Amino acid sequence: MSYPGYPPPAGTYPPQPGFYPPQAGGYPPQAGGYPSQAGGYPPQAGGYPPQAGGYPPQAGGYPPQPGAFPPQPGSYPPQAGAYPPPLPTGTWGGGPSGGYPSTAPGSYPNPGYNAGMPGGTMPQQQYPGMGYPGQPGQTMPGYPQAPSPNPPMPGFGGAPSPNPSMPAYGGGAMPVAPSSKHVFRGTIKDFPGADPLKDVEVLRKAMKGFGTDEQAIIDLLGSRSNKQRVPLLKAYKTSYGKDLIKDLHSELSGDFRNLVMAMLKSPSEFDASELHSAMKGAGTDEACMIEILSSRSNAEIKEINRIYKESYKKSLEDAIKSDTSGHFRRLLISLAQGSRDERENIDVSLAQQDAQALYAAGENKLGTDESKFNAILCARSKPHLRTVFYEYQKMCGRDIEKSISREMSGDLESGMLAVVKCIKNTPGYFAERLYKSMKGAGTKDRTLIRIMVSRSEVDMLDIRQEYVKNYGKSLYTHIHGDTSGDYRKLLIKLCGGND
Repeated sequence: MSYPGYPPPAGTYPPQPGFYPPQAGGYPPQAGGYPSQAGGYPPQAGGYPPQAGGYPPQAGGYPPQPGAFPPQPGSYPPQAGAYPPPLPTGTWGGGPSGGYPSTAPGSYPNPGYNAGMPGGTMPQQQYPGMGYPGQPGQTMPGYPQAPSPNPPMPGFGGAPSPNPSMPAYGGGAMPVAPSSKHVFRGTIKDFPGADPLKDVEVLRKAMKGFGTDEQAIIDLLGSRSNKQRVPLLKAYKTSYGKDLIKDLHSELSGDFRNLVMAMLKSPSEFDASELHSAMKGAGTDEACMIEILSSRSNAEIKEINRIYKESYKKSLEDAIKSDTSGHFRRLLISLAQGSRDERENIDVSLAQQDAQALYAAGENKLGTDESKFNAILCARSKPHLRTVFYEYQKMCGRDIEKSISREMSGDLESGMLAVVKCIKNTPGYFAERLYKSMKGAGTKDRTLIRIMVSRSEVDMLDIRQEYVKNYGKSLYTHIHGDTSGDYRKLLIKLCGGND
């Protein structure tokens, strides 16, 4: 190592850039100095002993001082640039030029599809294998980090959108929907140490004697997860030899009773019963059928089919066939198969082909080939379809939802739009369903109950975020203002808080 004022002695390392240059008037090499050691100076017990022929004491040198080292007369003056400057940015060890990029969640700008609607952006979610901004994976031509072969198109960052209600995609960013796959986003969790026998004792006391303690029922059911609530039926019968459902049904009434009954079913049992009710009697609740079949996983749909057949002695497909018709029937039957591709990887070239096929089947054709829309929307994976919708917008300058509205009508239009909305942004779709259930005169309590119960352990936190962003007030506030009594109290428990 070189010291200020010392030229490099023979056998030492040559001067390095950024270190001390040889000083004029420095000390010449001394005979008998320290030879270079292989691998550096080995540790010496007790420090370096005096060496024969070492450096003799120099006039004006540093004599040992007790305590700190005050400056000594004749000592070495400070040298300009005593410490080597830090390495410049962009060099090895100096950090990237411009500093390190921020990787905090939400730091990537990501305009969403529904830019024309209130709160149009979607939360960013990463999917493996995608080369879009903020995503690990390969970089695709035309996206950031690679020059685009195409000039900016209206609605795609860099050119103003000719229609302000159409989505705008900043810099080619791919909007993707939030997911709850890796992080729990529900509001109802397992209650620590819950004991079914103790819980049913609480319920029994709440119903025994004159009057009913509804608050005790709300406090208990509103703090137990579904897998802790469902075993209460068997535990109640074991303890008291009675049917919990029948006892609660006789003690409660109205929407509060309906909500409690819904909470005591397993998710698939509840879905099967809702589908059966949607097709029972005069009229069909098509929106309920689409809501359930477009938002559940393949495994969930297969379990719904099993329970439906077991409970109603008729297959779900046969029930759909007998209660619907035309292309809407085909759409429901396709969704009810539970055979959607669920792989996460995305083939961009296939997405472009699908986008072209949808365009050729609708906007670019006299009449509409509904079967092509059905085949693509019901079979492809959700990450793939989000890429298809992006490519479709890029290709023809119109959002897929607007094309469906122009090409279709009635139940088929509503069904196709619901499938697309659910694929684009599932929490946003449910936020819209909740908003419409409470908007205007009267409340669609069946829809409100179904969504609050079915999503409370899935993505209710995300739904709440979408709700306040899109409609300007919290879901909590809307429920509080639109419902009342014990029904409201239990719904608020499922909501989990105010935003």
